[in-house]
Amino acid sequence: MIKVHNLNKIYKSVHALKDVNLHVKSGELFAYLGPNGAGKSTTIRILTGLTQPNSGSVSLNGFDLKNSSIKSRQQCGLVPQSINLDQELSVYENLTIHGLLFRMGKAERNEKIEELLNYVDLSHRQQSLVKELSGGMKRRLMIARALMHSPSVLFLDEPTVGLDAGMRRKIWALIKKIQQQGTTIFLTTHYIEEAEFLADRVAFLDTGTLLVVDTPSNLMTTLGTWALDRLIDDKMEPIYFNSRDDANHYIATHKESFTLRRVNLEDAFLSMTGKKVK
Repeated sequence: MIKVHNLNKIYKSVHALKDVNLHVKSGELFAYLGPNGAGKSTTIRILTGLTQPNSGSVSLNGFDLKNSSIKSRQQCGLVPQSINLDQELSVYENLTIHGLLFRMGKAERNEKIEELLNYVDLSHRQQSLVKELSGGMKRRLMIARALMHSPSVLFLDEPTVGLDAGMRRKIWALIKKIQQQGTTIFLTTHYIEEAEFLADRVAFLDTGTLLVVDTPSNLMTTLGTWALDRLIDDKMEPIYFNSRDDANHYIATHKESFTLRRVNLEDAFLSMTGKKVK
């Protein structure tokens, strides 16, 4: 579905992407993780045709981005990090404009708008101005807009940034629902638990270099299944164990204060990069 070969991007003296290779399968939910400045947004801009790479190739659903740019761009929908809806227009008008850009006929456009507003639970707000919506509603509207032309690939760049925990969970449910309909999803997020919960596979990116691609489960179990956090020099340092019994034995034989918890995806990321996803 998404094939990336030896992708490089250089901004003046900054090598933002270094020979990145990816293959995202059809129908997969793929999470792309890294700290600020790792190259996540640059990758999405290249994959959606908004930025040109210095070298390398990209194909979306079999269409080469360089040689079939219009066809390849038609394959994707994009939900950017910043809210870029027209605040002075209604929900209905924002979706209508997107449909017109993709040359959808009036009947097809109206049918799709009705379907998508039901899908994202915004039917009751279709005549509301965007500026009157909550942050969560705006995010759901952006997802609906990206789906207007029925893309085969949906790019989500920090889709839940700034939302409270309850609204993030609602967006997670919507994202899984979209995947279940057969759409391939490429996700970047600063909430690493979001990737752990949603993704079939994740990639770790740091300073433009792809470190690893694997399932969340495989990445976590390389460390163990249980972790003990202990405070050392004002930092929480984890110790990993393959079983809870091993962890409890360690607690019983050491006179320190520990917090026992399950190993998570952030542990795997920190062990590889020494940095947090933020």
